[in-house]
Amino acid sequence: MRFFDCNCHFGLPADPRNKRPVDVTTLLDAMDRSGVEKALAWHVAQRDAGAITGNDLLARAIAPHDRLYGCWALLPDQTGELGGIGEFIDAALASRVRAFTAWPEESHFLLRGEVLGDVFEEMILRRIPLLYRCTWDESGESWTRIYDLLKSFPQLTVILCNVGCWGPDRLFRPLLDTYPNVYLEISQYILDGGIESFVERYGAGRLLYGSDFPSAYHGGMMLAIAHADISTGDKEAVAGGNIERLLDRVLT
Repeated sequence: MRFFDCNCHFGLPADPRNKRPVDVTTLLDAMDRSGVEKALAWHVAQRDAGAITGNDLLARAIAPHDRLYGCWALLPDQTGELGGIGEFIDAALASRVRAFTAWPEESHFLLRGEVLGDVFEEMILRRIPLLYRCTWDESGESWTRIYDLLKSFPQLTVILCNVGCWGPDRLFRPLLDTYPNVYLEISQYILDGGIESFVERYGAGRLLYGSDFPSAYHGGMMLAIAHADISTGDKEAVAGGNIERLLDRVLT
């Protein structure tokens, strides 16, 4: 199988305690060791230092490496920090960026249509995915946010990442049932029979291999895919074919 990791990162965290600082060379070495051919990556500075700084660091780091694609962080355009939506997206695509993400708490904005609606409309037109982290807390805020966002932008392509292993099906399945462009990244989908059940209900086309490296190792979910009770063709789709198809359809 050809593996394409749709969720990994590198960079020096602002608070390095209990976190692994990883540069782009270390990421590539880990990919080689595990047999991961390509990756879609973000930079920790997007979260810890600011979106513009992190986006620039990411673009510079991946530029020499054709195996790596970038995921830039969004900001509200009303403050003028993007330099104009069209210019921002053109610059991203020219830097081999093929997806966007957002850190609303860390960057102090609301992930809503009133704030980023023009950006989301352009992403829909250009078929650019949004990587969205669904970390669970007692308030369920991150899940409520993506439910509200998709209600406003039902055609937006969204990759649900880091969904956790404690009953996430009850949270993500209603979104997949309702919105045709929602996909699931499996780095934390550690559920006995989960891959098989997902493929039986939705097909393999909406399931994506991701590692969350360096927070986890590449090999964990590679092993889960390899031993899943699904067809060889479905394994190949989940391992890399699906994310490659999504990124290939981005209009550059």
